[in-house]
Amino acid sequence: MCLIAFDYRPDHQVRLRLVANRDEFHARPSAALGIWEDAPDIVGGRDLQAGGTWLALHRRGRFAAVTNVRDPGLEVPSDAPSRGHLVREALECDDLYVWLDDLAKHQASHYAGFNLLAGDSHGLWHLHRGRESIHLVPVAPGTHGISNGDLDSPWPKVELARQGLAHSLNSGDWPRAALRAMSESRPTEEPHRLPDTGVGEELERRLSPLFIIGDDYGTRAMTWLTWYADGSAEIGERRYGPGGDPQGETTLQVP
Repeated sequence: MCLIAFDYRPDHQVRLRLVANRDEFHARPSAALGIWEDAPDIVGGRDLQAGGTWLALHRRGRFAAVTNVRDPGLEVPSDAPSRGHLVREALECDDLYVWLDDLAKHQASHYAGFNLLAGDSHGLWHLHRGRESIHLVPVAPGTHGISNGDLDSPWPKVELARQGLAHSLNSGDWPRAALRAMSESRPTEEPHRLPDTGVGEELERRLSPLFIIGDDYGTRAMTWLTWYADGSAEIGERRYGPGGDPQGETTLQVP
């Protein structure tokens, strides 16, 4: 997952509304949103190369999603495990906060850079593993965004995603307006505001749209989630191939 916008309201009937784009190489095999055969309580897409996932739910009322942190200067162990496994571990651990705290203090540095967003009935937390720091924080109520920097980094695409989500909720057109916003494929019109993540100005601009279109690399999936206070949820996924070609859509009710 490379771009997430979400609205967190822990005291409301709808606890979380989220929309996200997963950017990946088109050649990397993936399974569509569905129930996992080897873990029937987990609902999500799946990376068939490493076996993890970018976003998933657990039927007992847990949610987790991960994005990469883009920083070529970050030192990564040669045997670093796949970050997609963090989502499954977050869903299946005994105590989510205890597991996140232990991950932040001990194991997070073994991975390449990542943002892990995870929540249950007790709260929603964000864990950032970057070059300068590893930190775990509770997410405050409100509208937020994550891409390949830290939570709520003022990147143009993050701010546009948050604005699109806010408009969708304020207009009562959820999730359709949010999905339209996440489909924006034009590069930023403010190149001076692009982040400097060490990949060069040209690549930063190519990666600046909310929805990335390319023959080899681009947005592979667009996911939306409505998560209720009782732990039930509705989750949907649109899938795309090279050139942004639609590949199918799935919507599931998760009791």
